[in-house]
Order: sequence, then C-alpha cells, then structure tokens
Amino acid sequence: MLNGQKVVVVMPAYNAARTLRQTYDEVMAQGIVDLVIIVDDASHDDTVAIARTLPQVQLDVHPMNRGYGGNQKTCYRLALAAGADIVIMIHPDYQYTPRLVPAMASLVASGLYPCMLASRILGNGALRGGMPLWKYVANRFLTLFENLLLGAKLSEYHTGYRAFARELLERLPLEHNSDDFVFDNEILAQVLWLDCAIGEVTCPARYMPEASSINFRRSVRYGLGCIRTAFEYRWAKIRGRGRLFPERTELPTREG
Repeated sequence: MLNGQKVVVVMPAYNAARTLRQTYDEVMAQGIVDLVIIVDDASHDDTVAIARTLPQVQLDVHPMNRGYGGNQKTCYRLALAAGADIVIMIHPDYQYTPRLVPAMASLVASGLYPCMLASRILGNGALRGGMPLWKYVANRFLTLFENLLLGAKLSEYHTGYRAFARELLERLPLEHNSDDFVFDNEILAQVLWLDCAIGEVTCPARYMPEASSINFRRSVRYGLGCIRTAFEYRWAKIRGRGRLFPERTELPTREG
C-alpha cells in the first residue's frame, strides 16, 4: 500500500525465465507493492514454472500467443479486477530498474500525474546502457515526429516501464488497440487525447543478451505503426473523435 492506495505491478512475460525472479525480487524489495500480476504469453521456457514459485503473485497463462499488446490488455484487466489503485507495468527482462517503483507510484498517488513513464533518454542513459545506435536514432526520430503531431514534449514514447492511475486506465479503450508492439504507442496517444498529464523520470537501461528485443524487421513495422497512430490522432483532432480516441470527459476525483 502507498498512502492507503493498492499498488499492483504487472509483468507481460514471454520467455523471461532467466530474469523473471531477479526482476520480481527487486520489485518486492521496494516494500510498497501489494500484488504482482504475471501474464505469460505462451512462453517456451520455464517462465510459468518460476512464476508459480513466487509469493504474492497472480499468474495468468495465455494458451496461445496473443502478442505484446494482447498481453498488456490482460495485465490491465486483471489489475483493475484485483482492485488496483495504481498499476505499474515493468518488463520482466530486467532491462529497467525496479528501484523506480516507489517514485513512479508516489507521483501517481499524489494526483500530479495519472500517467508516469520511466525514460531511457532523459539523462542520456540509453547509449550508456548499451542501446544499439540504430535503435537510439530511430527512437529520437519517432519521438520528434510524434511530439510534433501529438502536441507533446515527451522524451520518448517507447519505454516498457509505465505507471497509471486506476481512473485513467478505466477510461482508455484498450480493446480497440493493437495486439502488437504498437499498443505502447497507442495507449500514450489516448492518454494525451484525454488531456491527461504524463510525467517522466530518468531510468538507466541495461541491454544484455537476456533482455527482450525485437528484430529490425519488426522494429520497422513498429515504427510505421507509430507514424500511423500520430496521423490518426491528428485526423481525430479535426473530426472530433476517431477509432482509437473516445469522447473527452473529466477524470473522476479521488475521495479523501
């Protein structure tokens, strides 16, 4: 609990056996997490077997691979059903440090930011952590393009480490989003569409053989999806709504 609010960490897992326990241990060491939800997307390794040995874990196993976005849809649905007030998504590949969990949760709990991102770009940690140069260049290009079309000033849209207030997640039409990697981009465009503030904290990144990564072909597909999302957002601004973008309403206020 954090200030009386239930904190749930969700981990979309796929072949994460080598790093799952290490990520989990560091998450729980922060002392504020009430529940960890691990959703396994039909892994071929021992991810499920390891997850079953971890305390304070709710495990859900997809019998067939639903994709990264499909995995997150299950993560958020289960977190809300479990009564989460604050939901933090972190990849179980130990690329991102779980030691930022208290900071991200606190900024959401305070009401300052209903959405928080852990940015690998702030503080120049991406290249120092081993991000391939071509990925860094693509990240910066896409971020610049999206900031221009979405009217934002984020340092990156592509981190796999995010925190959300319950009230925000309940308003997002997540089932309309892709089941592929571009889900990450679509959800942030939806948050911005609702005129909700997005905060960022600096996050050191680790790129190692155990960390998950998509290949060049899928990266190109993801990049094109990000560009399409930005254009859809701009077109929805003209029309007043769109496929991914609901009517704007005020966020409900927390009692107390």
